[in-house]
Amino acid sequence: MKCEKLDVWKKSAALSADIYLHLRDLKDYGFKDQITRSGLSIPSNIAEGVERVSDKESYRFLDIAQGSAAELKTQIYIGMKIDYIDKDQGFRWIAELEDIGKMIVGLKKRYLSNDKRQTTNDESGASNA
Repeated sequence: MKCEKLDVWKKSAALSADIYLHLRDLKDYGFKDQITRSGLSIPSNIAEGVERVSDKESYRFLDIAQGSAAELKTQIYIGMKIDYIDKDQGFRWIAELEDIGKMIVGLKKRYLSNDKRQTTNDESGASNA
């Protein structure tokens, strides 16, 4: 499975790009660096996860992507509070993150169920071919 085919990767990459573009003139470089890094981390970890061979490794990278989404949501709320981010824009991004988070959870469930099936088959001595 390639990341480019996944809607969750497409949505999170688009969100990351939108945040970069929206904050390009922000002079608080520390805040801008932190929020763009967490935004960039989501599609990057999704990509790394789906390209892994092991379901356990894939799950771990998707878990990191989910954590980055929570981090980004926190930074958006703070950005709105300190008037770096327009509230309407911020709430649109948060709604996108809610959708992305649900999609990541669904993808994680797939890898978790694959890993459980793999473990069950290994324990029973069944062939995985």
